[in-house]
Amino acid sequence: MTGTTEGARAGAGAPAYAGRRAGAGAGVFWRYWTASTVSRIGDQVNAVALPLVAVVTLHASALDVGLITGAGYAAWLLIGLPAGVLVQRLPPRGTQVAMDLVRAPAVASVPLAAALGELRLPHLVVVALVVGLAGVVFDVGISTVLPSIVAKEELTARNSLLSGSSAATELAGPSLGGVLVQFVGGATAILLDAVSYLVSAALLSTVPPVKRSAAPSAAGAGMREQIREGWRYVTRHRVLRPAATFAAAVNFVSGGLMTLTPLFLVRTLDAPAAAVGALMATGGLGSLIGAALTPRVVSRLGGGRALCWAAATSAAFSLLLPAAGSGWGTLVFAVGNAGFSAGVVVTSIVARTHRQTRTPPELLPRVMATVRFVSWGAIPVGALAAGAAASAWGPRTALLLLALSSAAGPAILLASPIRRMRELL
Repeated sequence: MTGTTEGARAGAGAPAYAGRRAGAGAGVFWRYWTASTVSRIGDQVNAVALPLVAVVTLHASALDVGLITGAGYAAWLLIGLPAGVLVQRLPPRGTQVAMDLVRAPAVASVPLAAALGELRLPHLVVVALVVGLAGVVFDVGISTVLPSIVAKEELTARNSLLSGSSAATELAGPSLGGVLVQFVGGATAILLDAVSYLVSAALLSTVPPVKRSAAPSAAGAGMREQIREGWRYVTRHRVLRPAATFAAAVNFVSGGLMTLTPLFLVRTLDAPAAAVGALMATGGLGSLIGAALTPRVVSRLGGGRALCWAAATSAAFSLLLPAAGSGWGTLVFAVGNAGFSAGVVVTSIVARTHRQTRTPPELLPRVMATVRFVSWGAIPVGALAAGAAASAWGPRTALLLLALSSAAGPAILLASPIRRMRELL
């Protein structure tokens, strides 16, 4: 989101491809896009398989599922802020390949342990944590590189494409994961995730190396000071601060949904594994619709109004989730899940594009990491809170409380200067 030094020259302190020529950036973008998409397919299979392995095979409680979900995103609280400095200092391509090669064996250990009869809940928690830690560095790197290989005027469209492809994997991945879990078992289904990381690493290894010019603000500064500089920029900014706070509120709800959805569908609605995958995939359908509509919505309403409108839409649709019933009543869940996801994706694209275009290049990795630390750090909190609420009052009541809490998101935006902005400044 916005900065005060937008006039800094393009490329100052940002990644630049050696020998970059017209059209070269497009080829690099498509390789990054392909690698990211392949990796996300495995992620989405894993998002269904891990909780179902815990619920069906290990007979995990609601709080146990919350621990698995929370462990994956607790990584943002543990290394979210240092990740921005690390990404700025390390070679982007080599770092991302390394993160894929860390995640692949971690995930592959689950079916191996299951085959040996040694799979336990702590193992799933540790795997989720390791995959999450590597994913933090990988994700910050992808978000930071994009502005250096895509023209500024194309960022909204490219971010929409990335979100759209992510949504497509959310649509296909859970359905595939549910079918695989039902017919070959959850542990075996997780093998697809391990393969996806290896394919992603192979694709990224073909990307031309990235050269970084020294960031003026980072010269002679230690990691702690660099982290503080990124933190100050975000917390003092009239748009970045409320947008990050809003994202934290939304991700608290999203973390809770990650915990409650498999529990609610399996134990309350008695849905089979394949149906669970299909119902979870409706979030991907909504995300795909939201990503496709974002450029048009932003063009018509402006970034500020689009952000507020989409936030209110996602909160309204979340109220349908606890109203779902068995049989045809699951369609209510499908509509609510799709509508919630569509609104969230619009807000994500608008906010991310704003950060990438308005933040000084030398600050971008740290700003992206700071925002993700604040916003994604709320996911494990929501996951654990939802698990505790479901253990105390049951999945449906916990889901209702979570849906009601989603009103905090639009309330934050409407109480901020964003409410009066057509365009985000």
